[in-house]
Amino acid sequence: MSRILLHLRGIGLTFGGRPILESAELAVAEGERVALVGRNGSGKSTLLKIAAGMVEADKGERWVQPGTTIRYLPQEPDVSAYKTVLDYVEAGLGPTDNSHRCISLLRELGLSGDEDPKRLSGGEIRRAAIARTLAPEPDIVLLDEPTNHLDLPAIEWLETELKSLRSAFVLISHDRRFLQSLSNRTVWLDRGESKRLERGFAHFESWRDEVLAKEEAEQVLLAKRIDTEEYWMRHGVTARRKRNMRRVDLLASLRKERREHVGAMGAVRMSASPGDLSGKLVAEAKGMSKSFGDRPIIANLDLLIMRGDRLGIVGPNGAGKTTLIKLLTGQIEPDSGSIRLGTNLQTVTLDQSRQSLDPNATLADVITDGRGSSVTVNGETKHVVSYMKDFLFPPDKARTPVSVLSGGERGRLILARELAKPSNLLVLDEPTNDLDLETLDMLQEMLADYQGTILLVSHDRDFLDRVATSVLMSEGDGKWTEYAGGYSDMVAQRGQGVEARKAKAEPEKSSAPSAAPPAPQAQRKLSFKEKHALETLPGLMDKLQKDIAKHEAALADASLFARDPKGFDAAIAALAKAREELAKAEEQWLDLEMKREELEGT
Repeated sequence: MSRILLHLRGIGLTFGGRPILESAELAVAEGERVALVGRNGSGKSTLLKIAAGMVEADKGERWVQPGTTIRYLPQEPDVSAYKTVLDYVEAGLGPTDNSHRCISLLRELGLSGDEDPKRLSGGEIRRAAIARTLAPEPDIVLLDEPTNHLDLPAIEWLETELKSLRSAFVLISHDRRFLQSLSNRTVWLDRGESKRLERGFAHFESWRDEVLAKEEAEQVLLAKRIDTEEYWMRHGVTARRKRNMRRVDLLASLRKERREHVGAMGAVRMSASPGDLSGKLVAEAKGMSKSFGDRPIIANLDLLIMRGDRLGIVGPNGAGKTTLIKLLTGQIEPDSGSIRLGTNLQTVTLDQSRQSLDPNATLADVITDGRGSSVTVNGETKHVVSYMKDFLFPPDKARTPVSVLSGGERGRLILARELAKPSNLLVLDEPTNDLDLETLDMLQEMLADYQGTILLVSHDRDFLDRVATSVLMSEGDGKWTEYAGGYSDMVAQRGQGVEARKAKAEPEKSSAPSAAPPAPQAQRKLSFKEKHALETLPGLMDKLQKDIAKHEAALADASLFARDPKGFDAAIAALAKAREELAKAEEQWLDLEMKREELEGT
């Protein structure tokens, strides 16, 4: 039997008057790889912090085998106190750990170590934190959502690296494929208590359903017992009152048990409002190309999207996935080639970046767009509070501002708002961010019943397998190839997934002094001015396109030149100017969008 390294017993913690954990346990033995699962808000991250010794429980016991080393990867690492990334990573080493492993891991993760931590993107901070956590090769690794902000190359690299470790680990993740591949034990945190399955996550969901079905049957049996005892109270207690006080006490205890029972959280009830039937053709690209400076993003792409297709778009961060979506939906024009859109398209975009949410708006205002207290879904008008319940928002949250919501709650809010809009083309840009596994299940079921067309950008391999009917893969240098089936089918046909990134090794430094000053560090995030331009340019491009259409319509009048020569010349000049300004705006938007995609890792 493997030796226990860490054991939490009877853990309880109350926060803000509400119990987060009541009687939770977590045991980790040598070689165990534990998936810690539960709904958003169930206390998974809190239990992991207690295991790491960062939070003290109100009750219970934390025991660690003497000499055991533990490293913890938080959801939001703080790197601000360090001069360089390498300093941050090396600060996590113990006295006998090898510092060379820090450099090796950083290069595997696409970093050199010389970066300024204050200027890192979210994805780069996550990579640096992973290197700091894994470099010491501890006895136990505690990982809280390690795949957040990572693209597919980094996720697959991390999966391979964790498989090679001798360390035991506890893993919180919403990525099914990641959990299935790595875990051999599962701990389910539910309503403040924990239940343990001595098997990996692949067996969890069927076991969970059995547990919940058994609990429901027990509640039905309890209700029947209470009915029996209440009947006796009404008809038999007066004859032999003293002898039957035991049954009176029994009825009281049964009622107390039912009263104190906390049922499982309900499931999200999700459906998309269908739009009108689109044309059979949704989009057709012929020889479509788009470049970012001298770098090709899309090169000579031929692609046909028909009604009902479910196209997954994959590639590393910076490959141009967002730009491709903009081209396929007609939001920007290609440099060369053509894109033809189908008829009667009603497009809804699920943008999980959540930038479109006003932090000061209430939930009710977001869902109704500030128009009244009702929402129409599938032709049925519902009160906004009733509709909110379908997405697990209690009535008292209707006037809650967006700013206080968790990441998972914001994700559900976006789903609630966008799915109420009629559509026949769904654009899903990283829809799985911060959603728990149960909500992901419901989203997948809804998409399975969706009658329209789907364009999906995702780093979640399991989600791609379940939703996509074909995958468009970035091969580099602007080349994109379509593969039939989901992500696993693409890997089988291509022979590999998305390649992991590595930082190029720096040349050996000369001992001779250099006359040239060091080059300034590359920009690590968009400036305020650039962010503002990225948000406002689409509106400007839309206005310019309308101006161009207006001038072209005026010039289509064959009698204009004879009737008004000056007006004709003015229209020609205005059309040329609008076209020039549109070209500049599109180039600026593409430049900024590619920079954002590369720097922020979205």
